[in-house]
Amino acid sequence: MSASVDAIVQDCLAVRIRLIGRAVTSLYDGALEGHGVTIAQVNLLAALGKVGPCPPSRLGEVLQLERSTVSRNLHLLLNQGWIEASASDAKGMREVALTGAGRAKIESVMPQWRQAQQQAARLLGAGVAAVREIAGGMGYPPGA
Repeated sequence: MSASVDAIVQDCLAVRIRLIGRAVTSLYDGALEGHGVTIAQVNLLAALGKVGPCPPSRLGEVLQLERSTVSRNLHLLLNQGWIEASASDAKGMREVALTGAGRAKIESVMPQWRQAQQQAARLLGAGVAAVREIAGGMGYPPGA
């Protein structure tokens, strides 16, 4: 085996962060399964609730998501009635806003979200503080 292969397998932070990210996402998605929503969608709703009506690109900036990912998820949320296109044109949604149904969806998932939050905190242990600090340095949460 080459030294380069060993170095990557033994030391790569990217693969470890992705493994942890998938494990944490799985915890939340499992907890939210009965609500017909993923943690990515809940976070999009929450970000929209925090930022207020805004262009989809703003949500992409806040959550550091690609435009196609934001667009795909916004269409799903729109179809559920959890968001509305408060301004649109031939090119699509110019501005989106959280609806009352979207706020109700956030409230309805809170018991399961809290349960997943506790499980994720146990999984991460002392790493929780580091995750919050790193995300804070990247500008999350918005308006903090």
